Amino acid sequence: MDFDEGSLDPNFATNFVRDMRRPACQLYLISPLDVAGGFADRLARALDAGPVAAFQFRVKGVDQHEAARLAEPFQRICVDREVAFIVNDSVSLAKRLGADGVHLGQDDGDPREARAALGPDVQIGVTCHDSRHLAMEAGEAGADYVAFGAFYPTTTKETSHRPDAAILSWWSTLFELPCVAIGGITPANAAPLIAAGADFLAVSNAVWGGDEAAAVAAFGTVLAGSGPPG
Repeated sequence: MDFDEGSLDPNFATNFVRDMRRPACQLYLISPLDVAGGFADRLARALDAGPVAAFQFRVKGVDQHEAARLAEPFQRICVDREVAFIVNDSVSLAKRLGADGVHLGQDDGDPREARAALGPDVQIGVTCHDSRHLAMEAGEAGADYVAFGAFYPTTTKETSHRPDAAILSWWSTLFELPCVAIGGITPANAAPLIAAGADFLAVSNAVWGGDEAAAVAAFGTVLAGSGPPG
């Protein structure tokens, strides 16, 4: 597909008005890399502190058997609370666990192949950095959501892309497919991304770097304040 990224008109964000038929923005938790010890208790505490749409299991440097062992109690906690359980990077682990979804980076495989492996009901998300081109390609390949970021400085992972909030407005204006904002998002800086059209806020350190229940509650307050009247 030929597409000129160019620069987006910042007025996309300034003038954006959310379509009332689009669901309100929701919280999407991503695990820290260290999920040993008492993390299951922390996860349960976080999910009980306010509305959370999804939890992404993200670990590095362990084999699939160990990853599956680590994931099992977290998946059960999510199932009990009707929170979608998403596996980061690995289609094979998502299939092994019967996860609700898989999140793919640009080097983690094609959404079409993931769909063939996981079936029609599993949610497939794709990292698209700051690229409208990559997002449109992901949508055409059958992704269920696209993720843009990092919007703010983050220590969770190394990033080299810094999109403007206008990309969320542009996407939400033109496409029904949900978009996820990620990267350094906190309760203090989330409001502009919600206003710009994010369907989900993906957060990690803002929750796990301190009191997880207080952080989820704080995000809940921000999200509730951004919803439609009534």
